[in-house]
Amino acid sequence: MPSIITHAFVGVVAVAAFAPKETPKSIWALAPLLSMLPDLDVLAFRFGIPYGHLFGHRGFFHALFFALLLSLALVALFPKKMPVFSRQWIWCLILMGIITASHGLLDAMTNGGKGIALLAPFDSTRYFFPRTPIKVAPLSVKAFFGPWGWAVIKSEFLWVWLPMLALFLISMMVGWVWRRNKN
Repeated sequence: MPSIITHAFVGVVAVAAFAPKETPKSIWALAPLLSMLPDLDVLAFRFGIPYGHLFGHRGFFHALFFALLLSLALVALFPKKMPVFSRQWIWCLILMGIITASHGLLDAMTNGGKGIALLAPFDSTRYFFPRTPIKVAPLSVKAFFGPWGWAVIKSEFLWVWLPMLALFLISMMVGWVWRRNKN
């Protein structure tokens, strides 16, 4: 998995790049949490749930279907001033779904573990992308501050941080051009 910091960064940049002005401010607080949330499944180890189980690490909570369910649940909890199926409601649903799904997609780009159950519960296959350039982050804090952690930081910077920063800058330029042409 990428580091928890990188997962949070992706969530925040996604909101900064794509959220319209009328997006509820709570999305800003939710974004890093949604992008990190799937890794709570490591608690399954404490309950004796094996890695390869549907509810084991990198299982159902890393799936695209979970991202959809979670975003549906969250938009249902938003204040009534955001009508169901309104443009804003749909935008929040999509944005939160993408942010949550980003976790499993990033993990599928790492070079460690047993794969990600991206299609759970419909398919229990654990997937990696054909190319896995991101170094898997160590689970221990001590290991993160050594050579392994440095390798992780370098790979995340190259394969996640730089592309996300480019995406952010492009979205800002497109927004600026659009607003300029609108006036």
